[in-house]
Amino acid sequence: MALIKFEDLLDTGAHFGHVTRKWHPNYKPYILMEKNGVHIINLEETLISFNKAINFIQSAVKKNGEVLFVGTKKQAKDIVQQEADRCGMFYIVERWLGGSLTNFTTIKKSIKRLKLLEKEGSSLYKNLTKKETQMLNRERVKLSDQHRGIKDMRKPPDAIVVVDGQYEETAIKEATSMGIPVVAIVDSNTDPDKISYPIPANDDSLRTIQLLIGSIADAILEIKGSSKDNKNEDNADSNPALSNRVITAKDEEE
Repeated sequence: MALIKFEDLLDTGAHFGHVTRKWHPNYKPYILMEKNGVHIINLEETLISFNKAINFIQSAVKKNGEVLFVGTKKQAKDIVQQEADRCGMFYIVERWLGGSLTNFTTIKKSIKRLKLLEKEGSSLYKNLTKKETQMLNRERVKLSDQHRGIKDMRKPPDAIVVVDGQYEETAIKEATSMGIPVVAIVDSNTDPDKISYPIPANDDSLRTIQLLIGSIADAILEIKGSSKDNKNEDNADSNPALSNRVITAKDEEE
Protein backbone atom coordinates (compact mmCIF):
# COMPACT_ATOMS: atom_id res chain seq x y z
CA MET A 1 0.00 0.00 0.00
CA ALA A 2 1.12 3.54 -0.73
CA LEU A 3 1.93 5.05 2.65
CA ILE A 4 2.77 8.50 3.91
CA LYS A 5 4.64 9.16 7.11
CA PHE A 6 4.08 11.61 9.95
CA GLU A 7 7.26 13.43 8.94
CA ASP A 8 6.02 13.80 5.35
CA LEU A 9 2.89 15.58 6.56
CA LEU A 10 4.86 17.73 8.99
CA ASP A 11 7.28 18.84 6.27
CA THR A 12 4.43 20.05 4.04
CA GLY A 13 2.74 22.08 6.78
CA ALA A 14 -0.30 19.81 6.80
CA HIS A 15 -0.82 20.55 10.52
CA PHE A 16 -1.66 24.25 10.11
CA GLY A 17 -5.39 24.86 10.38
CA HIS A 18 -7.31 28.12 10.13
CA VAL A 19 -7.47 30.88 12.73
CA THR A 20 -9.44 29.72 15.75
CA ARG A 21 -12.43 32.01 15.13
CA LYS A 22 -13.09 30.23 11.81
CA TRP A 23 -13.18 26.70 13.17
CA HIS A 24 -16.11 24.30 12.89
CA PRO A 25 -17.07 22.71 16.26
CA ASN A 26 -17.42 19.24 14.69
CA TYR A 27 -13.72 19.42 13.81
CA LYS A 28 -12.73 19.20 17.49
CA PRO A 29 -11.60 15.51 17.41
CA TYR A 30 -8.92 16.43 14.85
CA ILE A 31 -7.46 19.43 16.69
CA LEU A 32 -4.29 18.94 18.69
CA MET A 33 -3.87 22.44 20.15
CA GLU A 34 -4.12 26.16 19.56
CA LYS A 35 -0.98 28.16 18.84
CA ASN A 36 -0.77 31.91 18.13
CA GLY A 37 -4.47 32.06 17.35
CA VAL A 38 -4.28 29.18 14.85
CA HIS A 39 -5.56 25.62 15.30
CA ILE A 40 -2.96 22.88 14.95
CA ILE A 41 -4.28 19.70 13.35
CA ASN A 42 -3.42 16.36 14.97
CA LEU A 43 -1.40 14.60 12.27
CA GLU A 44 -1.81 11.24 13.98
CA GLU A 45 -5.52 11.57 13.23
CA THR A 46 -4.65 12.60 9.68
CA LEU A 47 -2.68 9.38 9.16
CA ILE A 48 -5.48 7.22 10.57
CA SER A 49 -8.07 8.96 8.39
CA PHE A 50 -5.86 8.82 5.32
CA ASN A 51 -5.34 5.07 5.67
CA LYS A 52 -9.10 4.51 6.01
CA ALA A 53 -9.66 6.56 2.84
CA ILE A 54 -6.97 4.64 0.95
CA ASN A 55 -8.47 1.29 1.98
CA PHE A 56 -11.85 2.41 0.68
CA ILE A 57 -10.46 3.78 -2.62
CA GLN A 58 -8.42 0.66 -3.29
CA SER A 59 -11.40 -1.55 -2.50
CA ALA A 60 -13.55 0.41 -4.98
CA VAL A 61 -10.90 0.29 -7.73
CA LYS A 62 -10.40 -3.44 -7.16
CA LYS A 63 -14.07 -3.88 -8.13
CA ASN A 64 -13.46 -1.87 -11.33
CA GLY A 65 -14.87 1.25 -9.70
CA GLU A 66 -14.19 4.68 -11.19
CA VAL A 67 -13.02 7.69 -9.19
CA LEU A 68 -13.72 11.35 -9.92
CA PHE A 69 -11.15 13.85 -8.61
CA VAL A 70 -12.51 17.34 -7.88
CA GLY A 71 -10.38 20.42 -7.24
CA THR A 72 -11.56 23.70 -8.72
CA LYS A 73 -9.71 26.17 -6.53
CA LYS A 74 -6.51 27.71 -7.81
CA GLN A 75 -4.08 25.80 -5.59
CA ALA A 76 -5.56 22.43 -6.52
CA LYS A 77 -6.31 22.58 -10.26
CA ASP A 78 -2.96 21.57 -11.76
CA ILE A 79 -2.25 18.92 -9.14
CA VAL A 80 -5.69 17.30 -9.43
CA GLN A 81 -5.55 17.18 -13.24
CA GLN A 82 -2.01 15.81 -13.30
CA GLU A 83 -2.60 13.09 -10.70
CA ALA A 84 -5.99 12.03 -12.09
CA ASP A 85 -4.44 11.72 -15.55
CA ARG A 86 -1.54 9.76 -14.11
CA CYS A 87 -3.77 7.13 -12.52
CA GLY A 88 -6.28 7.07 -15.38
CA MET A 89 -9.25 8.53 -13.51
CA PHE A 90 -11.65 11.40 -14.21
CA TYR A 91 -11.39 14.96 -12.93
CA ILE A 92 -13.15 18.31 -12.72
CA VAL A 93 -10.91 21.34 -12.27
CA GLU A 94 -13.06 24.09 -13.74
CA ARG A 95 -16.20 25.45 -12.09
CA TRP A 96 -18.46 22.70 -10.77
CA LEU A 97 -21.60 22.67 -12.89
CA GLY A 98 -24.72 22.13 -10.79
CA GLY A 99 -26.15 18.74 -11.69
CA SER A 100 -22.84 17.22 -12.76
CA LEU A 101 -23.87 14.14 -10.75
CA THR A 102 -27.57 14.56 -9.96
CA ASN A 103 -28.45 15.45 -13.54
CA PHE A 104 -25.88 13.30 -15.29
CA THR A 105 -28.18 12.60 -18.25
CA THR A 106 -28.00 16.28 -19.23
CA ILE A 107 -24.22 16.28 -18.75
CA LYS A 108 -23.95 13.28 -21.10
CA LYS A 109 -25.93 15.16 -23.74
CA SER A 110 -23.57 18.11 -23.37
CA ILE A 111 -20.55 15.79 -23.76
CA LYS A 112 -22.15 14.23 -26.85
CA ARG A 113 -22.55 17.72 -28.30
CA LEU A 114 -18.89 18.48 -27.55
CA LYS A 115 -17.71 15.32 -29.33
CA LEU A 116 -19.80 16.26 -32.35
CA LEU A 117 -18.27 19.74 -32.39
CA GLU A 118 -14.78 18.25 -32.15
CA LYS A 119 -15.33 15.70 -34.89
CA GLU A 120 -13.35 16.49 -38.02
CA GLY A 121 -15.62 17.16 -40.99
CA SER A 122 -18.71 17.36 -38.77
CA SER A 123 -21.95 18.10 -40.60
CA LEU A 124 -22.60 20.86 -38.05
CA TYR A 125 -20.15 23.12 -39.87
CA LYS A 126 -21.62 22.68 -43.35
CA ASN A 127 -23.07 25.69 -45.16
CA LEU A 128 -22.43 28.08 -42.25
CA THR A 129 -21.44 31.70 -42.43
CA LYS A 130 -18.15 32.80 -40.90
CA LYS A 131 -20.02 34.30 -37.93
CA GLU A 132 -21.96 31.07 -37.31
CA THR A 133 -18.74 29.04 -37.50
CA GLN A 134 -17.12 31.32 -34.91
CA MET A 135 -20.10 30.85 -32.61
CA LEU A 136 -19.78 27.08 -32.84
CA ASN A 137 -16.04 27.32 -32.17
CA ARG A 138 -16.70 29.39 -29.05
CA GLU A 139 -19.24 26.80 -27.90
CA ARG A 140 -16.69 24.02 -28.52
CA VAL A 141 -13.99 25.78 -26.48
CA LYS A 142 -16.42 26.43 -23.61
CA LEU A 143 -17.67 22.83 -23.52
CA SER A 144 -14.12 21.52 -23.81
CA ASP A 145 -13.07 23.49 -20.73
CA GLN A 146 -16.09 22.31 -18.77
CA HIS A 147 -15.90 18.64 -19.67
CA ARG A 148 -12.30 17.85 -20.58
CA GLY A 149 -11.75 15.63 -17.55
CA ILE A 150 -15.03 13.72 -17.82
CA LYS A 151 -15.47 13.31 -21.59
CA ASP A 152 -15.23 9.52 -21.35
CA MET A 153 -17.20 9.13 -18.11
CA ARG A 154 -20.23 7.03 -19.09
CA LYS A 155 -21.84 6.79 -15.65
CA PRO A 156 -21.65 8.52 -12.27
CA PRO A 157 -18.40 7.63 -10.43
CA ASP A 158 -18.17 5.10 -7.61
CA ALA A 159 -16.31 7.61 -5.42
CA ILE A 160 -15.16 11.21 -5.53
CA VAL A 161 -11.93 12.63 -4.13
CA VAL A 162 -12.18 16.30 -3.20
CA VAL A 163 -9.64 18.98 -2.32
CA ASP A 164 -11.25 21.34 0.22
CA GLY A 165 -14.54 20.06 1.56
CA GLN A 166 -15.73 23.61 2.20
CA TYR A 167 -14.96 24.98 -1.27
CA GLU A 168 -16.51 22.01 -3.08
CA GLU A 169 -19.65 21.92 -0.95
CA THR A 170 -21.99 21.63 -3.98
CA ALA A 171 -20.11 18.60 -5.35
CA ILE A 172 -20.24 16.93 -1.94
CA LYS A 173 -23.98 17.58 -1.55
CA GLU A 174 -24.69 16.05 -4.96
CA ALA A 175 -22.54 12.99 -4.27
CA THR A 176 -24.13 12.48 -0.85
CA SER A 177 -27.65 12.76 -2.26
CA MET A 178 -26.78 9.98 -4.73
CA GLY A 179 -25.09 7.76 -2.15
CA ILE A 180 -21.63 8.23 -3.70
CA PRO A 181 -18.92 8.06 -1.00
CA VAL A 182 -16.71 11.15 -0.68
CA VAL A 183 -13.04 11.31 0.27
CA ALA A 184 -12.08 14.92 1.05
CA ILE A 185 -9.20 16.92 2.45
CA VAL A 186 -10.84 19.00 5.18
CA ASP A 187 -9.40 21.98 7.03
CA SER A 188 -10.48 23.21 10.47
CA ASN A 189 -13.21 25.47 9.01
CA THR A 190 -15.10 22.47 7.56
CA ASP A 191 -17.69 20.10 9.01
CA PRO A 192 -16.09 16.65 8.65
CA ASP A 193 -19.34 14.90 9.54
CA LYS A 194 -20.73 15.68 6.06
CA ILE A 195 -18.00 13.61 4.42
CA SER A 196 -17.71 9.82 4.23
CA TYR A 197 -13.90 9.74 4.53
CA PRO A 198 -12.56 13.10 5.78
CA ILE A 199 -8.79 13.62 5.75
CA PRO A 200 -7.97 16.42 8.23
CA ALA A 201 -5.17 18.58 6.80
CA ASN A 202 -4.23 22.02 5.55
CA ASP A 203 -6.15 22.32 2.28
CA ASP A 204 -4.45 25.54 1.20
CA SER A 205 -0.90 24.18 1.10
CA LEU A 206 0.29 23.15 -2.38
CA ARG A 207 2.75 20.68 -0.90
CA THR A 208 0.10 19.05 1.31
CA ILE A 209 -2.34 18.74 -1.60
CA GLN A 210 0.41 17.25 -3.78
CA LEU A 211 1.39 14.74 -1.08
CA LEU A 212 -2.14 13.53 -0.35
CA ILE A 213 -3.58 13.53 -3.88
CA GLY A 214 -0.35 12.06 -5.29
CA SER A 215 -0.46 9.27 -2.70
CA ILE A 216 -4.09 8.49 -3.55
CA ALA A 217 -3.11 8.27 -7.24
CA ASP A 218 -0.23 5.93 -6.28
CA ALA A 219 -2.66 3.72 -4.35
CA ILE A 220 -4.97 3.50 -7.38
CA LEU A 221 -2.05 2.62 -9.68
CA GLU A 222 -0.93 -0.05 -7.22
CA ILE A 223 -4.31 -1.80 -7.45
CA LYS A 224 -4.45 -1.40 -11.24
CA GLY A 225 -0.98 -2.93 -11.51
CA SER A 226 -1.82 -5.91 -9.30
CA SER A 227 -5.04 -6.48 -11.29
CA LYS A 228 -3.04 -6.62 -14.53
CA ASP A 229 -0.59 -9.10 -13.00
CA ASN A 230 -3.45 -11.34 -11.84
CA LYS A 231 -5.03 -11.24 -15.31
CA ASN A 232 -1.74 -12.22 -16.92
CA GLU A 233 -1.38 -15.14 -14.50
CA ASP A 234 -4.96 -16.25 -15.19
CA ASN A 235 -4.35 -16.08 -18.94
CA ALA A 236 -1.22 -18.20 -18.58
CA ASP A 237 -3.09 -20.81 -16.50
CA SER A 238 -5.95 -20.98 -19.00
CA ASN A 239 -3.59 -21.20 -22.01
CA PRO A 240 -1.80 -24.59 -22.03
CA ALA A 241 0.56 -23.54 -24.83
CA LEU A 242 1.67 -20.49 -22.84
CA SER A 243 2.04 -22.56 -19.67
CA ASN A 244 4.17 -25.13 -21.54
CA ARG A 245 6.46 -22.38 -22.83
CA VAL A 246 6.96 -21.10 -19.29
CA ILE A 247 7.72 -24.61 -17.98
CA THR A 248 10.11 -25.33 -20.88
CA ALA A 249 11.97 -22.09 -20.23
CA LYS A 250 12.39 -23.03 -16.57
CA ASP A 251 13.64 -26.53 -17.48
CA GLU A 252 16.23 -25.04 -19.84
CA GLU A 253 17.48 -22.74 -17.10
CA GLU A 254 17.93 -25.72 -14.78
